[in-house]
Amino acid sequence: MISANTVKFLKSLKKNNSKEWFDANRKVYDAAKQEYLEFVSDVLEKMKSIDPTLIELQPKQCVFRINRDVRFSANKDPYKTNFGASFSKGGKKINCAGYYFHLEPGECFVGGGYWMPEAADLAKIRQEIDYSFDEFKSIISSKPFKKIYPELNQESKLVRPPKGYDMDNHALEYLKLKNYVVLAPISDEDLLDKGLVKKIINHFETLKPLVDFLNRAIDS
Repeated sequence: MISANTVKFLKSLKKNNSKEWFDANRKVYDAAKQEYLEFVSDVLEKMKSIDPTLIELQPKQCVFRINRDVRFSANKDPYKTNFGASFSKGGKKINCAGYYFHLEPGECFVGGGYWMPEAADLAKIRQEIDYSFDEFKSIISSKPFKKIYPELNQESKLVRPPKGYDMDNHALEYLKLKNYVVLAPISDEDLLDKGLVKKIINHFETLKPLVDFLNRAIDS
């Protein structure tokens, strides 16, 4: 579970996103950061028995920095208002499919897949879906999967078929996608519940067949 103190810190940061406030509350942040790292460690250890590709992964390879890169952003707030963790075989800096947990009061979610893959990886994923559509469809249409993840993310979806595919392709609606990600909301009540880790592991385990499919595609 996540403590009320950590949730309170993130809520306060959202209202006071400045270096002056952050510096004055550095000790509170350090405690929240340590708690989150321990939480991520717990999730990771349990996931290693489910997904062997995570065996070599260390907790610090999963968590993201709270500082924002504001160089090319209109939003100049210096800090993110969430804690994030990515669980994938290469760590957060490697492009591949994996699992993600987003801790942000009121906007918390769990999910994963492959967010906005580069052109070469996207082409491989589309090809694998085209060649193995029955397998792909069975993964995303299974009852356990649909119960948690009703649909794939539709952001930036193409209007026309991607180059090399016809209008009558059996997998067309999935080939039009620009990312292959699913998300499931987590309530603030769930954050403070002792069953949080168990719930996240269940969500990740349900997602694993899709992660495996996507990584098989880009590794081929």
